[in-house]
Amino acid sequence: MDDQVTWADKGFWEPGEAVDLTTYAASGRNLFDGSFTWPVMVLKKSALEHNIATLAGFAEEHGLLLAPHGKTTMAPSLYQRQLDAGAWAITVASPNQALVARHAGVRRVMVANEILDHSALSWVASERAADPEFLHLHWVDSVEGVEGAAEASALVGVEDRPLAVLIDLGFPGGRTGCRSVQEAVELARVVDSTPGVLLAGVAGYEGGLRTAEAVGDYFDRLKELASSLYTKGLIAADAIVSAGGSAFFDVLAERWSTGWPDGMTPRKVLRSGAYVTHDHGLYAGETPYGRIEGTLDPAIEVWAQVISAPEEGLVIVGMGRRDAPFDHGLPVPLAVRRNGFGGAEPLEGTVEKLADQHAFLRTDAGLRPGDLVSFGISHPCTAFDKWRLIPVVDLDYTVTDLVRTYF
Repeated sequence: MDDQVTWADKGFWEPGEAVDLTTYAASGRNLFDGSFTWPVMVLKKSALEHNIATLAGFAEEHGLLLAPHGKTTMAPSLYQRQLDAGAWAITVASPNQALVARHAGVRRVMVANEILDHSALSWVASERAADPEFLHLHWVDSVEGVEGAAEASALVGVEDRPLAVLIDLGFPGGRTGCRSVQEAVELARVVDSTPGVLLAGVAGYEGGLRTAEAVGDYFDRLKELASSLYTKGLIAADAIVSAGGSAFFDVLAERWSTGWPDGMTPRKVLRSGAYVTHDHGLYAGETPYGRIEGTLDPAIEVWAQVISAPEEGLVIVGMGRRDAPFDHGLPVPLAVRRNGFGGAEPLEGTVEKLADQHAFLRTDAGLRPGDLVSFGISHPCTAFDKWRLIPVVDLDYTVTDLVRTYF
């Protein structure tokens, strides 16, 4: 069913025979011609293309390799767009997500976490044995993580093709990672002395640090760690050094532009993910393009129907927590099509709260049942997981492509 549109695909109105995805995308259907029911989430083609090209250009300009965090979308077709634009690899957050990327044909996968699942580690080792060109990287911050990788390597018999790991450097109160450079160096020595495991570099995540200064200091510590490991002979001159979400990649580019030891030419890997769709909330407020030249465009809209107008100034829209993210801000009303027809008019209002299937929208725009409202969202990472099949639309909302997600 993954290659078909069926009755089971939320938002699509396809009660009859299934339709092949390619055929559907080429059929010229429009969001408002009766092919869909409400609510439905769409991706704006122009914004996707702009965002992918923009960050690819940023990475190239600053000498960075881009490994977009695929957990944002879990959409192999979007991975391919990013790879086609020059992305070096795809980052994921778990072995299951790595399996999705691998089955989608991704040749370089980074798991931005420690893997302690023996079944998953054995699979990685088996994939390395079957395909020497497949690069799999994952993070370690404990002796247990190193030992698990070594055991899988020995079991599968690929000590000559060791599992590649990155030392995870964190910070006090942060997520994972060694809490000091010295602790990380000691763990690197463990990796160096363990057969079947290769130290490919260092990595970390700045999430939880809220200011550019604090983030910059953290990026400096990652550079300090990588430099120390290089001078001690524990990593290669072109070792991987990786960090960077979607909020401070400009700081990363600046802090890592100079200051490396003589002879060290690190592969500086940026892992931003949410940039691909941007948003109208969290990342609209945190994007580096508020500090540097350029823009990202919000690509996600959720269209839903007004189903009740019970009080003056309050309408209930058929869109809830199962349809739109709410963890980093509520949806933002953008436009209305009166009774579902005609052109879209800009709409002012505020979503007060979401229930499972309903949004409470305060507005003085005189909306009535049957009106269609478009909403921007905040935090794309928790928007994609609510939709298994998403139409990509052009400026007049004609469907041009379909995106399947795998959560």
